[in-house]
Amino acid sequence: MVKFTRDIARKMLGDVPAENSFWCHGGRTLKNLSELESGIKEMTDETFAYHANAEKNDFSNWVREVIGDGKLATDLSRARNRTEAARLVTGRIAFLKGKI
Repeated sequence: MVKFTRDIARKMLGDVPAENSFWCHGGRTLKNLSELESGIKEMTDETFAYHANAEKNDFSNWVREVIGDGKLATDLSRARNRTEAARLVTGRIAFLKGKI
């Protein structure tokens, strides 16, 4: 279990380097959790399914490998749809902001 310091929370909420941005099917790029939240909320179900399906979950992988948030990554890997995934990201952002 990670002890969340202010610095860790700030880093997880901050922008990632441009080369580590998430490239959505359709062209949109995301550089932080807030953009992931709005991106998931605004994308079509088809775009969500392109990134999160039985074979892969690009959102979970990006959050784990780039953002460094294993809990949110695990939660996203279990999300059954776009609405649930967006709700999970929203909740995690609120949690992290509470640590700052």
